[in-house]
Amino acid sequence: MDQEKFRILKTYFGFTQFRRGQEEVIDALLAGRDVLAVMPTGAGKSLCYQIPALILEGLTVVISPLISLMKDQVNALSDAGIPAAYLNSSLSPREYADTLAGAGRGDYRILYIAPERLRREDMYRLGERLRIPMVVIDEAHCISQWGHDFRPSYLVIAEFIRIFSKRPITAAFTATATGKVRDDIVRILNLEDPFLLTTGFNRENLYFGVGRPPDKVRSLLSYLENHRNKSGIIYCSTRKTVEEICRTLNARGFGAARYHAGLDDRERHKNQDDFIYDRTPIMVATNAFGMGIDKSNVSFVIHYNMPKNIESYYQEAGRAGRDGEAADCILFYSPQDVQVNKFLITNGDAERDEALVSHHLELLKHMTYYATTNDCLRSHILGYFGESAPHFCGNCSNCTTQFENNDITIPAQKILSCVYRIEQRGKRFGKLMVINILKGSKNEKLLSQGLKSLSTYGIMAETDVHRIRTILDYLVEKEYLAQEGEEYPVLLLGPRWEEILRQKKALSMMLPKERERKKPGVPADETPGEFREDLFAQLKELRNRLAQKARVPAYIIFSDASLRDMCRKLPKTPEQFLTVSGVGAVKMEKYGGLFTDLIKAYTGTSPP
Repeated sequence: MDQEKFRILKTYFGFTQFRRGQEEVIDALLAGRDVLAVMPTGAGKSLCYQIPALILEGLTVVISPLISLMKDQVNALSDAGIPAAYLNSSLSPREYADTLAGAGRGDYRILYIAPERLRREDMYRLGERLRIPMVVIDEAHCISQWGHDFRPSYLVIAEFIRIFSKRPITAAFTATATGKVRDDIVRILNLEDPFLLTTGFNRENLYFGVGRPPDKVRSLLSYLENHRNKSGIIYCSTRKTVEEICRTLNARGFGAARYHAGLDDRERHKNQDDFIYDRTPIMVATNAFGMGIDKSNVSFVIHYNMPKNIESYYQEAGRAGRDGEAADCILFYSPQDVQVNKFLITNGDAERDEALVSHHLELLKHMTYYATTNDCLRSHILGYFGESAPHFCGNCSNCTTQFENNDITIPAQKILSCVYRIEQRGKRFGKLMVINILKGSKNEKLLSQGLKSLSTYGIMAETDVHRIRTILDYLVEKEYLAQEGEEYPVLLLGPRWEEILRQKKALSMMLPKERERKKPGVPADETPGEFREDLFAQLKELRNRLAQKARVPAYIIFSDASLRDMCRKLPKTPEQFLTVSGVGAVKMEKYGGLFTDLIKAYTGTSPP
């Protein structure tokens, strides 16, 4: 079987060696063992069950949560010459019946099924008639209520597996799962003596950054201006914010589509397809978007608002850089994000379960720590998932920033005194007004309310506005100040204010001093001067034409990583083309002549 798995790896998928963890999972499945594998996005989980599916006799069933994931996987498998199909609500009754009949005839090796379909009578009949050696559960964390994306439909899976007279091998895969969630997966699926694998959550190609921009829109536009023609996702916490950001980006000339649960199915599907097929480079979305999107060339994921937990954040951010190229994962943080998430948690569906509410509030605390820590961001994420990591990764905003410990006792006293004086007058204001008072602003609204007579008016006139805001946010986080209100939050003294104003406690904080970091997007094994951008553009154009003709996303033909490898190796013969990463025998037969002809024309040479 060793030779067979390597033959399939090269012939159908175009690779000559396995990534970390893949071979161990494949060997366990071929030996008949159940498996639970936790592997980060981009680690190649699908190969772990697709290769055994081509070796084991019969039809492998893959239970997958989203239509888009199934379509992508089946498109990719079909393009590689592997017979596969899916059953979900996107099919017409005729298409559904035809696919079911095809499965009964043995036309497919892999069949993707939505979990909601498992209760149907035709699924039970299919299970009785066919030899099904393996059942695969993708996004297995959805089975646990302690995870970040619990789906009740997943609870049917164990019942479905029990219908078979001969129990199939059961394989569960997920990218993010804490120890508690992993235990839940094993218990609920009744995995028997499973092979357990956690390859590690670290993805070195991803840059992690947290910013606290005083103007999020301006910072977002600045980032996008420096990343023109790149594909990316911008996550927002509410539908309203999605609409506002999408309108702003399109008005500024950035091609953006929107995605949230408030849109009708037709628009959601159109916008998703426009993004996947590279017709629209930017997707602005709530967390309703993304699971199962197998788009390989996402160069950045920006969280405009902080998510409710680290699992959600890491899964969403991990949609960047699936092709192994350098990519950015940026979080725009503000303390207001914490208040919004608390409101969503305590007023959501989980409100009837106090233990679950408490659990989600605890997860929110960990997410807030990540957004406010001065430690290595990568180390913080890996530590959360129980994985040790170096103190310094060199590829996150904290590691690439030189922090200085600053005594902020006097500025803190001035800010707290200002809020104290405002409360004495029976008033409360938001951050901007407090900062304007401290700066001695001549704002008409401020002057009309007689706030110039406050003793704290203008006492920080010489301090940079951004520095005041940074210290003010720190005082909120440390509970020296508090915020009240959702839509228009106001500041008030927090439970610890007396420590600073009355007990004269000294206070310090780490304030960042920015320094230039290595520009992301340049692979480690090449410098900008060595990369042939003009050839890369021509290869992309050819790939896009082929994709349009085949009506599949461009990355189904070849990923950006494969095109970059062509630029480096300049293959001009079939033998040379087969050495390109991601090129197997089937794709060589389909596309080799077209791409090598283009490369020969580019270099002005003939094959030896």
